[in-house]
Amino acid sequence: MTNEGETMGSSFQRVAPAILFLALALLVGTVAYPATAQEKKVAQTNGVDNSKMGPYRALAQHIYADFQKGDIAGAATMGRVLERVWDKAEDYGGDTALSKTNRKLFDEVDKAMDDFLTPIWEAKGKPPDPAKVRGAYNAYLEKLKLAD
Repeated sequence: MTNEGETMGSSFQRVAPAILFLALALLVGTVAYPATAQEKKVAQTNGVDNSKMGPYRALAQHIYADFQKGDIAGAATMGRVLERVWDKAEDYGGDTALSKTNRKLFDEVDKAMDDFLTPIWEAKGKPPDPAKVRGAYNAYLEKLKLAD
């Protein structure tokens, strides 16, 4: 199946770059796909995710922004709001409450929220360690993603 004067080796040399390109494209596609699949996009309304955990995430973002601006009292107040809304909806909120559907995850999210808010609440005239608050904030957001 070779043309006159063409050998099997020269035919392979012409096709080899195409095969290599296809193999690399396939490899890149399979490696990149899981990374993009994990980041699912959630619709938003006025900047708040339309998901089960979206309102808690939005409140946490405001609390953290207040903290970064140095408004510890405002962050602490909104932290109490977050805690009360969370308890009312996810602990005592009926059959669809996270505490009823997945108690282990509820406890993990609740602890992460406490770890984030407690340093802000306990700041008595001295701002909490920014690195500690940032780490706890990021951990809380990660737990919320698991509960969405």
